[in-house]
Amino acid sequence: MSALIPYIDEPHPVTGVTNAKLGMWLFLASEVMLFGALFSTLIIMRTSATDWPAHGSDVLNVPLATLNTVFLITSSVTIVLSWAALKMKDLKKFKFNMGLTILLSFGFLVIKYIEYTSKFHHGHFPSTSTFYAVYFTLTGLHGLHVIGGIITNLYLIGPGSKMWEKEPERFTGRIECAGLYWHFVDLVWIFLFPALYLL
Repeated sequence: MSALIPYIDEPHPVTGVTNAKLGMWLFLASEVMLFGALFSTLIIMRTSATDWPAHGSDVLNVPLATLNTVFLITSSVTIVLSWAALKMKDLKKFKFNMGLTILLSFGFLVIKYIEYTSKFHHGHFPSTSTFYAVYFTLTGLHGLHVIGGIITNLYLIGPGSKMWEKEPERFTGRIECAGLYWHFVDLVWIFLFPALYLL
């Protein structure tokens, strides 16, 4: 199959990347524009809204968000280790590290669920204030991206891993692309955490 479509396993001589990686970088560029617009909105709202708290830490749970930050940064390490395991031809170690990535991702969502239910219990909804509208929009969209990453990684650790038997290089490339996406999701959180919780 890779003989019919060029640059599946080998990088294109002009771009220096495979088709899949080029597609992922283009997709991530569109995601940067999406979150860039939302972060710009955050800045405008923060400077003009009258119902914005002095500090996010006054109304948000910083310790839980810090734990979530640790979960995501650690998951970035484990997804790299899963890719490195494939480079060393070790499928078992790949599955272990990818499993850790998925577990940490679920941990992130559980903590986000705890945060959301606490806010709802105390009567804080997107309609409550400009701050909560921005908070729920940004963290909710980020949470959807985490769920998308979990679904992708579950597929790659499960039925998708059958590709390893016949096309190991192509499968390794897919893991690299999944890793690029996951690093982007983590990077967005690295900006969200201080912007909402600390400043």
